[in-house]
Amino acid sequence: MSIRIVRLGTPRAHGEGLRIGTVRRPPRGVPKTEFASQNWYDVWYPNLAPSAETMKMGQEAETPAQWSAFMRKYKAEMAEADASRSLDLLAALSHTTAFSVGCYCEDESRCHRSLLRGLLAERGAAMAG
Repeated sequence: MSIRIVRLGTPRAHGEGLRIGTVRRPPRGVPKTEFASQNWYDVWYPNLAPSAETMKMGQEAETPAQWSAFMRKYKAEMAEADASRSLDLLAALSHTTAFSVGCYCEDESRCHRSLLRGLLAERGAAMAG
């Protein structure tokens, strides 16, 4: 799969392609004209970000049970029609186009992007097989 999962604001990898920000809000204090040049993202696509309520659940999760509840809620949101079609589109594009998706979280293991990685990998495998 040609999709990279990245932390927004980090240096771009060679051949990374278009960077898509799957975040609820743009970076604070950064002029819109500098989002790409500062390695935040080229395209803002909040459609794949957790809802505000779900994002709060994830940020406040301290126990494995709380994190599991966040994971279930986010995956349910991504199973809704619009999000599901977006995931299908990105998975299909990944066969011919290099791009990356990401968010701001420092620790990917406690971030929706780890779940997004799995959802996109599942769809990519299904389309290839």
